[in-house]
Amino acid sequence: MKLAIVGATGLVGTEVLKVLAERHFPLTELLPVASAKSVGQLVEYQGNQYPVVSMDEAIAARPDIAIFSAGGSVSKEHAPRFAAVGTTVIDNSSAWRMDPTKKLVVPELNADTLTEDDKIIANPNCSTIQMVVALNDLHKKYQVRRIVVSTYQSVTGTGKKAVDQLLEERAGQPASNPAYPHSIDLNVLPHIDVFEPSGYTKEELKMVNETRKIMGDDSIRVTATCVRIPVMGGHSESINVEFAEEFDMAEVREILTNTPGVELVDNPAQNQYPMPKDSHGRDAVLVGRLRRDETQPKTLNMWVVADNLRKGAATNAVQIAEYLVSKQASKA
Repeated sequence: MKLAIVGATGLVGTEVLKVLAERHFPLTELLPVASAKSVGQLVEYQGNQYPVVSMDEAIAARPDIAIFSAGGSVSKEHAPRFAAVGTTVIDNSSAWRMDPTKKLVVPELNADTLTEDDKIIANPNCSTIQMVVALNDLHKKYQVRRIVVSTYQSVTGTGKKAVDQLLEERAGQPASNPAYPHSIDLNVLPHIDVFEPSGYTKEELKMVNETRKIMGDDSIRVTATCVRIPVMGGHSESINVEFAEEFDMAEVREILTNTPGVELVDNPAQNQYPMPKDSHGRDAVLVGRLRRDETQPKTLNMWVVADNLRKGAATNAVQIAEYLVSKQASKA
């Protein structure tokens, strides 16, 4: 199993390497790939040092799988080149998510739709992933009709530049190379990605369109407000979900307790509810603050938290790779 990591020196690429090691991914050869200025730099994986190689070198090596975490423009240009030599690409950017010819995959929901012909597989937006993991089994039982979601997203979702901005501002210094148009420390920015003519941001529209595609139901109505907060790791979401069918709160708890990838953290009497700091380094999607919306029927409020660099990006990509390996092994 020859595996390339494109963007190996970035925040998500580093996390991918960590997750691969933790989950004992069966690779035999690792090809870290990064920008030209990083070629030759050493990347550590399980006690060994691997030199960063160029894109062309990696493509020439014909890896079995390439996990991309290097931005949309890089994916658009180079993912088809890997696919052309037989590599299966798992892409973390937004480049291919809404391409009707590409699968948008959260393994707990729809990995079984993948075939050998799927050479470029899209990893969804981090905020979308944790929401659909939390809602999927409830959707099967009660049929989601409408979702109103407000997100509270960590600066790690923007990258190292944003982390540096927060740390500099927290130390009382002006940001030397700001990632945001305003300060982020002691502040909240209702602005993630660029604004569209509708007044929504691209991040908000990603949640609308990706949710429908992953859940395979264009009738689901979704409206989102995405907000950046001064937190270092872990996205939180306030979700108000209306179902077609009436639900029982005890049954909702039972369903969530048994939903793959979900951990129920919901004991307000003991001050137990999901928090970003409790999601750090974990793959579970934490769900709590469950309560019926008393202003309209068949509607549930919930609070959902996950580590955006892990389940929101790295772990989801590695889980897809694991699925491909297991599928290959079952045919051997």
